[in-house]
Amino acid sequence: MEAGGFLDSLIYGACVLGPQAHANDPECGQRPVPALSHHGSQRVVLLQTATLLGVLLLGYGYFWLLVPNPEARLQQLGLFCSVFTISMYLSPLADLAKVIQTKSTQCLSYPLTIATLLTSASWCLYGFRLRDPYIMVSNFPGIVTSFIRFWLFWKYPQEQDRNYWLLQT
Repeated sequence: MEAGGFLDSLIYGACVLGPQAHANDPECGQRPVPALSHHGSQRVVLLQTATLLGVLLLGYGYFWLLVPNPEARLQQLGLFCSVFTISMYLSPLADLAKVIQTKSTQCLSYPLTIATLLTSASWCLYGFRLRDPYIMVSNFPGIVTSFIRFWLFWKYPQEQDRNYWLLQT
């Protein structure tokens, strides 16, 4: 990569930061970042992120400062992590109503479904080998939700992208 191309990419990268980053720079101008241009949704995302970070910090403080017994700490931490893992695996089910209502699986990701199945099955087998219920139970919903999504892909197959289909012919 030539020096000019590298410097241009750095300048462009600085311009993408948004209008407040380089408002007086005539080369950058007032170009907002597309993902951050909706201030209302940005505020909601930041609030959700801050809330989850707060829950994480409270959990850390609870487990390391208020639970002195290492065995009890490990048991409670396993339960805490299991709840978050189960909620992660069950979160795609929120799209089920939309998929069934529209009879379209466009909002579901097939590669993510495969990855979820393989990952959760691997962790379940690992937990089974260790005889660790926190690993087995918390990853089992990933297997179940993957099979539900596979059934939805079978029942409502995704339409092939028309532009891609036309290029194949």
